[in-house]
Amino acid sequence: MLTTLLRDSRALAVLAVPLVLTQLAQVALTTTDTVMMGMLGTQELAAGGLAIVIFNQLRTMGVGLVTSVGNQIAAAAARAEKEKEDTGGEAHDEVRGIVRASVAVATLAGVAGGVLMILIGQALTWFGQDAAVVERTRPMLLALAPGLLPCLWFQVVRQFTVGMRRPQALLQITIASVAVNAGLNWVLIHGTWGLPRLGLTGIGVATSSVYLLSFLALYLSAKKDSELAPLLTLNPAKADPATVRRLVGLGVPIAATYGSEAGFFSLTALMAGSFGPAALAAHTAVNQLVYIVFQVAVGLSHAASINVSRELALGRTDGARRIRNTALACAAAVMTVVGITYLTLPRLVLAPFLDSGSAQALAIATQLLVVTAFLQFFDCAQNIGVGLLRGLDDTGSGFRITLIGYWAVGLPASWLLAYPLGLDTLGIWLGLLTGLATTAVLLLRRYSDSLAVRTDSRQATASPA
Repeated sequence: MLTTLLRDSRALAVLAVPLVLTQLAQVALTTTDTVMMGMLGTQELAAGGLAIVIFNQLRTMGVGLVTSVGNQIAAAAARAEKEKEDTGGEAHDEVRGIVRASVAVATLAGVAGGVLMILIGQALTWFGQDAAVVERTRPMLLALAPGLLPCLWFQVVRQFTVGMRRPQALLQITIASVAVNAGLNWVLIHGTWGLPRLGLTGIGVATSSVYLLSFLALYLSAKKDSELAPLLTLNPAKADPATVRRLVGLGVPIAATYGSEAGFFSLTALMAGSFGPAALAAHTAVNQLVYIVFQVAVGLSHAASINVSRELALGRTDGARRIRNTALACAAAVMTVVGITYLTLPRLVLAPFLDSGSAQALAIATQLLVVTAFLQFFDCAQNIGVGLLRGLDDTGSGFRITLIGYWAVGLPASWLLAYPLGLDTLGIWLGLLTGLATTAVLLLRRYSDSLAVRTDSRQATASPA
């Protein structure tokens, strides 16, 4: 039993540790942006936070479209391991076809998302946002829109390397991008070295530039890997239509699931904005903290998902069940440490974002941290649940469940607590907690039921007639 537990933990850690560190390094990009927005003032933090919410909404949905790539490649590689003589070459052809198809999907999504981002910026005043805030948000959205395309290309190459279980270069590249982003932010905000002083818009220009540089760096790194290079082909013109349709069929429910969650948070940002710039600034700061810690769940979810795909391709349903327990235990341990920090050191945690902002924003954010200390347990559990179901190739259930948890439970709860019951921004976050808890319970129950069905089916097949 102990040997099995250690083996499962090691298999999860091999992927999860570099992915968690990569996710944390990647979120440092938006954290750096948020800190620098806060240095510009409360209005800039509110405007920049609104722009990032919109960008993240579309980026998250685009990433969802290509997230299944890693699972498909992992399953093909596992089949090749199981039957090396017969399927190795076919599996490699399959990997190349998946990569080409995913580039085609990412390109279409990046272009469409960039256009949509700009159009949303023009409609923000219709959602009750402060006119002065919207005036600052629109130029930043124009600067962020071109960055969506290289961002999604980067995700394609990332999914490829993770599916092949060779994600190590991701971490070094992402860490380097954080330093480059911070430098570009400073230069473009303040107009040093003869460049124009762009202020808040400079943060958007820097972010788009860093996404392009990160994609090029990861692509070149993969091309230097003798195992990855022969399989990495990015020509979307040669994409097989059937493979594109298969990836879209798997990706649309994932994108809808991610979009459902991101949309849930995006709408609550608009709700917070209706209570004024201080409330929106507080919401932005705390939401960024949630986003940072959420990357632990993203890394664990992705690693668990890939390992579930491999275990099932090898016919091991018991291993898939143990992966769930290991991932949830790791997430709970991290969330406990984070929650204690939020409850005992709230002002220290919030200082990087709101130290130069208004006292009202700081007071609101301190209240929200108490809710966040408990909310993050459910946020991580529901993300792991989505990843586990993706490992089963069950991408539709996650979307349906998020519709129930976020929109049928969480959003009405947020509205009721914030407006009729007069809890304002605190009520919004209590509603978020309710929706995430509901979603987590439903997702994990669905995974357990699906595994039980698969186990019974395998036993029935193996039993003599």
